[in-house]
Amino acid sequence: MAKPRSLSAYQTAVRLLARRELSTGQLRDRLAQRELPPSEIEAAITRLTRERAVDDARTALAYARRAADVKLRGQSRARREIEAMGIDPATARRAVAEVFDEVDEESVLERAITKRLDGPIRDRVQFRRLYQALLRQGFPPDRVAAALVVRSEGHVGMEE
Repeated sequence: MAKPRSLSAYQTAVRLLARRELSTGQLRDRLAQRELPPSEIEAAITRLTRERAVDDARTALAYARRAADVKLRGQSRARREIEAMGIDPATARRAVAEVFDEVDEESVLERAITKRLDGPIRDRVQFRRLYQALLRQGFPPDRVAAALVVRSEGHVGMEE
């Protein structure tokens, strides 16, 4: 015996979207987790897309801005995270490119370093830790290395 549902897929989706912006893929997954009929899910997504309540380009752009301004991510990580939301790679690339045309990646990198560092880099171990952390944040290796060398006491390098 199936359990009774009180909300349609559309109503459930509207409630989910009231809490936060979701991609089409995220919305589809969350509705499917509620064991709603696939045809009802697709109809709800079609309607919400037509009403512009769901817009992957807008979601990607909003996430790219948050990734740069708040999370202090580089372009490559921001793009990977947007794609992980179920947004197609071309849309993710466009959103990240638009945001990083407005926001200088160097300044985001500087803010990320400042957040993790309370003075000059003291030794190779600290240098390597910061370098790896910033690579994971999606910044280009050459820019990370150059920015960290400037903050090093003496000549702390990546070599052993």
